Amino acid sequence: MPDHALKILSENPLLLLFLVAAVGYPLGRVKIRGSSLGVAAVLFVGLAIGSLHPELKLPEIVYMLGLALFVYAIGLSSGPTFVASLKRDGVRNNLLVMGVLVFATGLAVLAGRLLHLKGTLTAGLFAGSLTNTPALAGALETIKHTVPAAALEQMLSEPVVAYSITYPVGVIGMVLSISLAQRVWKVDYAQEAKKLRTFGAAGESLRNCTIRVTCAEATEETIEELSHRHDWDVMFGRIKHDGHFTLALPQAKLVIGDLVTVVGPSEDLERVARFIGERSEEEINLDRSEFYFRRIFVSNPQVAGRRLKDLNLQERFGAVVTRVRRGDDDFIPHDDMALELGDRVRVLTHRDQMGEVSAFFGDSYRAVSEVDILTFSLGLALGLLLGIMPIPLPGGISLKLGFAGGPLVVALILGTVGRTGKMVWSLPYSANMTLRQIGLVLFLAGIGTRAGYGFFSTFTKGGGVSIFAAGIVITCAAALIALWVGHRLLKIPMSLMIGMLAGMQTQPAVLGYALEQTGNDLPNVGYASVYPIATIAKILFVQLLLLMLTP
Repeated sequence: MPDHALKILSENPLLLLFLVAAVGYPLGRVKIRGSSLGVAAVLFVGLAIGSLHPELKLPEIVYMLGLALFVYAIGLSSGPTFVASLKRDGVRNNLLVMGVLVFATGLAVLAGRLLHLKGTLTAGLFAGSLTNTPALAGALETIKHTVPAAALEQMLSEPVVAYSITYPVGVIGMVLSISLAQRVWKVDYAQEAKKLRTFGAAGESLRNCTIRVTCAEATEETIEELSHRHDWDVMFGRIKHDGHFTLALPQAKLVIGDLVTVVGPSEDLERVARFIGERSEEEINLDRSEFYFRRIFVSNPQVAGRRLKDLNLQERFGAVVTRVRRGDDDFIPHDDMALELGDRVRVLTHRDQMGEVSAFFGDSYRAVSEVDILTFSLGLALGLLLGIMPIPLPGGISLKLGFAGGPLVVALILGTVGRTGKMVWSLPYSANMTLRQIGLVLFLAGIGTRAGYGFFSTFTKGGGVSIFAAGIVITCAAALIALWVGHRLLKIPMSLMIGMLAGMQTQPAVLGYALEQTGNDLPNVGYASVYPIATIAKILFVQLLLLMLTP
């Protein structure tokens, strides 16, 4: 690159930022044998440009801001499913991650012995292979308190050198391991999503059908009792009885000859039809003579964060919600489902009530395109504050969750709570996705340009190749062991498993790649469920490495 171009880029960090993003993002869309790097390509473009000159790097605030935005948005959207996952398999998943990290620590010790590395270099090798900056910070803090002042500067530089060599491969190795595993095991992410609706995956699209009641047994219980006993994941809409329409309320009973509309996945609709009667060609769901239906935007902050059963739609308006559309996916509404700003609800009610129902939900597209700056800034500030607070541990050790762990923990809590009084903590779906994408690009471009020159310059020095090779072994071995044990032995769905792998690696770039592979938000659940434990464990293990390997 010409000197004048280097000068322009080094003096204009914003130009450098958007150049890296503009080149990297479309490059990530290029597919080779069916696979692409996705947004992770921004990191590699940043490394390439950063390697050209030591001044070609973005300010530290860029990647710190991006990281905080990304994990905070992830935490807000993943809060409820994170809590649900902990109740199911949280202990098992975190024990798996701890076991793999112990294995990786053992590999780091072995590499240090075989390559005759100092304890400081081994600690940097471990932190870089598992891409954890808090672990590197913990190692540096330990060195400051244990090394004499005369040798302090040299000792502090050694973990950073090893970290800079192995950090890029810590991302590349994970991405390649995921790509290899899903190809070898022929993973069908769409099929997995159908089976994981309880985790928030939409699964297959919803259908609507009209069923004629012909089975006497179906008339003996209420609709709610029938659905509970047969485990139907469907929503009943309206009933046509003797030429008149009524809402299919949970307490209603069917009568022989009734026509009833049902919404749900095709498989569940078949089960319902087989039990209560037979499908009818008459599509009463399209009749608007008495009842009217339409999709309505949820833009009223007073509605957001509240459960459907707490809205009392039947008592207020004689209305029922038959579907909830979040992003591009439709969900069957349940009493405990909390609505979010930006949701689109399909409401069925009497024609005269539709105006009041629309006003109640808000129905403003403009309103759901805005971010509540107060709650967003306050929540993120609380997360950053938690991240910088030292947490004491036994043995005189303390740790900090950092600019990723702090915002993530706070966001998981606030996302689960939903609202506090009049303050709604969640973000509209579209705003959440936009902030998530911008944050990830800022993070990848920032760390790529800052690590580029150090990576290539230290790689070419003596010992750089061996440290790089050791990093490849640690990263790939940890990734493949985790995937094999988790997916093949413990039968954890791959959609969740690759999110857990990203959480174990505490690496947003890997999570971004996982999300693009699955096409749904399930990796977010796996990521959030193990990230805190993985962060704490790596901070402790890197300090243990220093104590074990430093004379």
